[in-house]
This record gives sequence, C-alpha cells and structure tokens, in this order.
Amino acid sequence: MKPDTALIPDMDWASASKIADAVSSRRMSAIDVINGALSRIAAHDSRLNSFTDVISARARATAGRVDATIAAGGKVGPLAGVPFAVKNLFDIEGLPTRAGSKINRDRAASSRDATLIERLEAVGAVLVGALNMGEYAYDFTGENVHDGPSRNPHDLTRMAGGSSGGSGSAVGGGLVPLALGSDTNGSIRVPSSFCGIFGLKPTYGRLSRARSFPFVASFDHLGPFARTTRDLAIAYDAMQGPDADDAACVDRPIEPVTPLLAQGIGNLRIAVAGGYFKTSLSSEAREAMACVAKALSVTREIEIPEAARARAAAFVITTTEGASLHLDRLRSRPRDFDPAVRDRLFAGAMIPSVYVDRAQKFRRWYRAKVVELFKTVDVILAPSTPCVAPKIGQATFVLDGVEMPVRPNIGIHTQPISFIGLPVAAVPVPLEPMPIGVQIIAAPWREDVALRVAYALEQAGVVQAPRPGEF
Repeated sequence: MKPDTALIPDMDWASASKIADAVSSRRMSAIDVINGALSRIAAHDSRLNSFTDVISARARATAGRVDATIAAGGKVGPLAGVPFAVKNLFDIEGLPTRAGSKINRDRAASSRDATLIERLEAVGAVLVGALNMGEYAYDFTGENVHDGPSRNPHDLTRMAGGSSGGSGSAVGGGLVPLALGSDTNGSIRVPSSFCGIFGLKPTYGRLSRARSFPFVASFDHLGPFARTTRDLAIAYDAMQGPDADDAACVDRPIEPVTPLLAQGIGNLRIAVAGGYFKTSLSSEAREAMACVAKALSVTREIEIPEAARARAAAFVITTTEGASLHLDRLRSRPRDFDPAVRDRLFAGAMIPSVYVDRAQKFRRWYRAKVVELFKTVDVILAPSTPCVAPKIGQATFVLDGVEMPVRPNIGIHTQPISFIGLPVAAVPVPLEPMPIGVQIIAAPWREDVALRVAYALEQAGVVQAPRPGEF
C-alpha cells in the first residue's frame, strides 16, 4: 500500500481519529503508522525519557492483524491502527509491571494485559510500550530516581508532572497520540496541565482497574490522555463497561459520549470554584481561569465547602492506605525505595487509626455536600495546577507571596476532587511560553457534560494542545 504522502509530514500531530480514518479507508496502512511511531520514539525519547519499554515486535504484529482485517473486508474499530502507550503500572503480557519501582522489576512477567489495554486493542488501537512514572504513583513531579525524570516537551528542563509523567510527555511530545495513566490525587490532571494536553479522570468506578498496580484502592482511577477532546472521548467510550475483575467497576449501562460532543453546552449551568480554589495561584493559573470563564461567559462563583480539610483528609488516607499496601516491602527492602516515597509511607504507617477513621467520616460528609452543589450547577471550573511546570529538581515555589514546597503542593487543587471520585476533563490553555490546565468538574457519572464543555472550548480555540518545543 502506498502511504498517503499528504498525511506523512503532519503525522506527529495528527489526531487519533484522523489516523484511524486514514487506516480504515486504506489511505495508510497500520504498519506504516506504527513504524512511524516507533521511529519517533527512537529519535526523540532519549531526550523526553517517556518510555521504559518499547514493544516493537508486538506492535508490528498487532498492526499487521489490523491491516489483514481491513484487506479482508472485515470491520475495524474507531481507533484502527492508532498507536498508544500505557503508564507502567498497567499489566502488559510478557513484561513485569514496574509501577515505577526498582523492587517490582523482580516480579514475574504479566500473563495477561490490563482490561483497558484489551478494550483499546479490541477497537483497533496498537500498544507500542510502557511509560515512565513516579515510584508507586506517589508523586506529582514525574521525577523517578530509578529511571530518571520524564521531561516536559515544551521545555526539557521542566517537569512533566506526575505520577503519569511519561504519559504526559509522550502525548505532549507527539510520540503517540493516545496514552493511559492513573489518577489518585491528580496524576492525570497534573501532567495534562504541565504538558499541555487533554486528560480525563472519570468517575470512580467507571473504568476498570483490573490488572493494574494499585496505590490507594479507595480512590485510584484510570483514564486517557490525548491531543484533542474527540480522541479523549473515543478512547473513553472504547474502555467503558463493567468488569467482574474490578469490584469497584460499577455495572452501569455504557453511555457513549463521542456522539454528544457536538451538542454544545446549551443551557448548562457553569460556575467557577471560589474560596480555596482562588488561592495559591500563579499569574498564569489566574490568566488561564479567566480565559476559560470569559469564553464560557461564566460570572457565577460557587464555594466548595471545606476543600482545605478535604485535602488534609486525602493526605491521611493516601499515606495510610499506601503504607498498608507496601508494608512488607518497607520491612524487607527499604533501601530500594525512592527515599522521598519511603519516608512518606513510613509516616503513613505510624498514623493512629483514630485519625484515619475521622478522615473517612469527613470524606463521606464532604462528598454529600459537594454532590448537593450539582443540584444548582452542572459544571464547576477550577485550576488544574497552581503554576506552570517547575524546573526539574526545583524544591520550592512562591505563590501569593508564600514560599511552598513543590512536591506536596502541585496537587493542591486536584486532591479535593479525586478524594470523592468526581469526573474531570482536564483541558490545556496554550499560554506562552508554557501551557497550563483547567479542570472541568461534573457530577458523578456525567463525563459527557465535562467533555462537551471541553469540546466547546476547543472548537472556540480557547483550549488546545500546543506543539512541543525543539527536542
């Protein structure tokens, strides 16, 4: 098959849906697409450090099957031939699941792919590899002491964000048009913000986590990254559905959102989060919020009650659940942990249970209060990060005149949301020289609403994934 030369020069930036259209219509072959992706990874990832594993032979074999199906007149899905990669806490058949750690490299190779990988490949997508991440997902920076930091595609001296740093870097850098990550306290929304791409943290329980390495089971989420809202929605739709292998994955009807994107925002009631969410912000974060609010003609402000206390409770539950999960590793191999991760887990192991009980009781109260707000609004806008991506290794930043540690405070505006499992579309505002993100928060199970708003903003040119810098 002769490649469509009109598509080749723009291949780095083509959306997943455009690639799938070209492959399905036989203007390009899936193997050409995958060879292109593998070439980009080989050429550029030594600087981005997005990937930990590239599975070239498997990717070419999968692409060959897609092409054979098309040649035989068979049906292929909406992601036919689209290369994608996953955070290395997803099980990939034949590889040990690292979860960003040194210790996990001693595990046996996985015997089966994670459910979400299976579902994406069932609609024609092609897995090309595993992506760098913060150790055991306990990270907001994308800096891994074992594999090195994932680097920001807009400035290689800056963080990609974490813990899904490789996912953000790979999509933001044009190595793949689609990636999967996880979000416990902000690990999809932070890399989306820093790397200037779209991300979706679905409702807790919406997408299966089967055969992925956990961090905090009571609020771990898995979700996609992409360069457009439409691609995000297509991937999300392909991954929906109950899964008996994940007890938290709720048996709800599959509700496709891609056909709803063009409906517009109509009479949606939209408000900006006030109070806590207007503090500890850089000038760039304030500008991004103002751009999005203006584009949507939003003047209403709404208070999310006790958000600061929610963040504190999220810290308590995160560190205690994480410590419980890793207790045997902490006892047997403490020196093989990232010291920063190890020390936080040690601290979590020593928190009295009375404080954990108090945090869980507050969590139930807080969730009820926030869900109540959605009787009067459909969408709440909030910053994704307090600032643009800091420099790799940067220890502190100054926000509102206060010097604050970088690591714990990057997620200051994401933790109070994931804490109660709300769906969020993270959208990039392409400021110069660095992009920054905004959260579009919806009521439980209303990913469609969040994505419709994201799509409307993208169509208006207010949010978009900028091209990366030179690397």
